[in-house]
Amino acid sequence: MSILEVRVPNIGGFKDVGVVEVLVKPGDSVGADASLVTLESDKATMDVPSPFAGTVREVRVKVGDRVGEGSLVLLLEVAAESSAPPETAAPAPAATPPPPATLPTPVPVGPPMPSPAPPSRAESETSPPPSPSGLAHASPTVRKAARELGVDLSRVTGSGPRGRVLQEDVQKYVKQALAGQVSGGAGLDLLPWPKVDFARFGPVETRPLSRIRKIAGANLARNWVMIPHVTQFDEADVTDLEDFRVKLNAELGEAGPKVTMLAFLVKACVAALQRFPEFNSSLDGDSLVLKRYFHVGFAADTPNGLVVPVVRDADRKGVLEIARALGELSAKAREGKLGAADIQGGTFSISSLGGIGGTAFTPIVNAPEVAILGVSRLSVRPVWDGERFAPRKVLPLSLSYDHRVIDGAAGARFTSYLAEVLRDMRRAML
Repeated sequence: MSILEVRVPNIGGFKDVGVVEVLVKPGDSVGADASLVTLESDKATMDVPSPFAGTVREVRVKVGDRVGEGSLVLLLEVAAESSAPPETAAPAPAATPPPPATLPTPVPVGPPMPSPAPPSRAESETSPPPSPSGLAHASPTVRKAARELGVDLSRVTGSGPRGRVLQEDVQKYVKQALAGQVSGGAGLDLLPWPKVDFARFGPVETRPLSRIRKIAGANLARNWVMIPHVTQFDEADVTDLEDFRVKLNAELGEAGPKVTMLAFLVKACVAALQRFPEFNSSLDGDSLVLKRYFHVGFAADTPNGLVVPVVRDADRKGVLEIARALGELSAKAREGKLGAADIQGGTFSISSLGGIGGTAFTPIVNAPEVAILGVSRLSVRPVWDGERFAPRKVLPLSLSYDHRVIDGAAGARFTSYLAEVLRDMRRAML
């Protein structure tokens, strides 16, 4: 057995980069190219990969440390026959160049995007040719990022050593696609983003975007551009439901979970998804994947940005169980402790702004889902009951959906049925 030093490789000129996550501990077995630690600069998030398969002997960094190219990360115990001599495998920065960098890793907000359809003739004339072997030369981290962005790595030209596809190559390809430079059709023909010296016009303050905002921004931009959105607006009379919710919380007191309108919305949406299964699906090329499970995501506002935790198997939970799950996931989101399992696998999402305000909005579909429900502030208004105007509590609904999967009539039927369920929750048991 040999003990090798694993050091920070070439990270594109970044210096004094913060360690934001340590992914291994002494005694862990790791494979070649497995991520060991995550670094974050003001411009990118990067993983440091393992050069060999082996066992972690000692970790030399911790969260909050500042490192640069050549900094010692950990000691790795490897089989002698699988590694070069230590002085060759892990040189000091002044010796031979360090191994190539593993670049930014987006945090998933949902299941991976489906693989894109085969390129058209027009695409083949304007975009890089596929890899001769059909298998691009890229690290697992870059492959994960490409899957989440829906990029076929065989069509990306690598700029790394021996044609290795780097993270910036994937990002460049996506930017070209959004600008219409690798599309088979007319493209978006976007102008370059304006460069403005804002300080010329008055005092300014520059704040770096949080990691969550940077990742969420890229996903939202992709979803808005690639999904043909339609938003259906409706209203639900929740007078009886809201009165019951207030009474239920009074009965539960401090011992029970706090039941919000969102808990009832999750349960009502499951009933609507069961009635209209195409809303609980995802596009996969020319096929529609209809899911027989119901994992409902909800937008959670945190100090670092928007995240979408997922209530799993909501069809098997009662309202009190859903309320408890919402409370636990919201607390983890605020504390920044959500795990990958907490934000993956969603089949439908709800964005509730009822506690803040507004009358309607157009939520962006959370790909690869095909629909999302927006909920605005409840209001009391006079409603004609056939004999007189009576005060009723009305909840505005905004349903955005992917028009490639769902047509307008289906969208209207979904919100109409959802409003009926919210008016009388007994329908959710039918």
